Amino acid sequence: MSDIKKHPTVVRYYESSAQSATLDNETVDYDWVRELCLEAGADDVGVVSIERSELDDQRDDILSVFPHAKTLISFVVRMNREPIRTPARSITNIEFHHTGDKMDETAHHIVSALEARGIRALNTAGSFPMEMDKFPGKTWVVSHKPVAVAAGLGHMGIHRIVIHPKFGDYVLLGTIMIDARVNKEDRPIDYNPCLECKLCVSACPTGAIGMDGQFNFSSCATHNYREFLGGFSDWVETIVDSKNVKEYRNKVPISETTSWWQSLSFEANYKCSYCLAVCPAGEDVIGPFLKDRKGFMNNVLKPLQGKEETVYVTPGSDAEAYVMKRFPHKTAKRVGNGLRPGTIRLLVGGMPHAFQPNQSSGLNCTYHFTFTGNETRQTTIDIRDKKIQIRDGFHGKPDIRITVDSKTWLKIVAKEKNVVAALLTGKLRIKGNPKLLMSFEKCFA
Repeated sequence: MSDIKKHPTVVRYYESSAQSATLDNETVDYDWVRELCLEAGADDVGVVSIERSELDDQRDDILSVFPHAKTLISFVVRMNREPIRTPARSITNIEFHHTGDKMDETAHHIVSALEARGIRALNTAGSFPMEMDKFPGKTWVVSHKPVAVAAGLGHMGIHRIVIHPKFGDYVLLGTIMIDARVNKEDRPIDYNPCLECKLCVSACPTGAIGMDGQFNFSSCATHNYREFLGGFSDWVETIVDSKNVKEYRNKVPISETTSWWQSLSFEANYKCSYCLAVCPAGEDVIGPFLKDRKGFMNNVLKPLQGKEETVYVTPGSDAEAYVMKRFPHKTAKRVGNGLRPGTIRLLVGGMPHAFQPNQSSGLNCTYHFTFTGNETRQTTIDIRDKKIQIRDGFHGKPDIRITVDSKTWLKIVAKEKNVVAALLTGKLRIKGNPKLLMSFEKCFA
């Protein structure tokens, strides 16, 4: 083998290295980073160290994909407001997708410039693609929202969207990890731009945003993300389960089938995002709301409320009852959301997101679950006052004890097996009033 040190590539590398200062442990200038991002297309930028306490629950996931990360660059790309506000969802989705593409392109340019300087950097997708082998667990690589908040780009509103102090919630978020320190970092802003006007509560067709600040993830995901993620698997199963074309057409109208075609051909489309559309927060946004609140509501809120449309709900969910009561001119369609966890760990972790507060009305109960079989676990679940608390191990005096084989319980949750069959085979054992188990099942969608 020839001496690799004499190879032209190696020679030129060492010559180049000798001419430039070493970048090991380099501290990068904050103003340079900010200017780089703005020139690449970002509308605002924030910098946060990987060691910051706000990222404690994000750090392991970040380092698992980029072990070199020392600093995170958070940036926003602004969306145009009127396309988001229109009841015509096609226009809204064009804006989402166009801005999303710009955001990913911006991140790509920033990383290219950092690499040219010799700084290792990694840009993550703003939304999709994601790590779908982890579905329905955490499929995203970086949680952009807490990073943006830590980096001073806004705070979460009651609609669970980051509100930028200037641009409002009309922004998409991006995150870049870099293998370098920055000589200055940003801190969270000292106020929340959210006005708590509750227009997002009024606009939401599923009732996912509560007046008390509670958020029903399942209701939001089932409708707004119908043509993403679990909604797609539910549609495929509807096709497979249909005996013939006539039966399929009875289940799925042609407008819905063509909507699926459109999502598959031109990127998946959101069904709602009304909470984002009606938000008046942000210095650039608030003017019309302050000048004429009635006019703002007539022009922005009411067209969305009055739109005749299909709202996708899971059977027996809070969303189904809400649509029928609050928006009788909208059609509540029962569907599955495809959020079927494959492990007890994912199931227990996802319970707060699937919990239906109103379906638990009147239930005040402590459940002790013992999972057996291939996945063992002891879990206490308290449901009372329309709230749920989940703890590992056994706590307090239970109203009912449930011992169940892990695989069997996952099949029960997925509606592939019923409770009676599990009881008869001994895979499920109950000590307490069986009605409490029936009440428990009703609390989740």
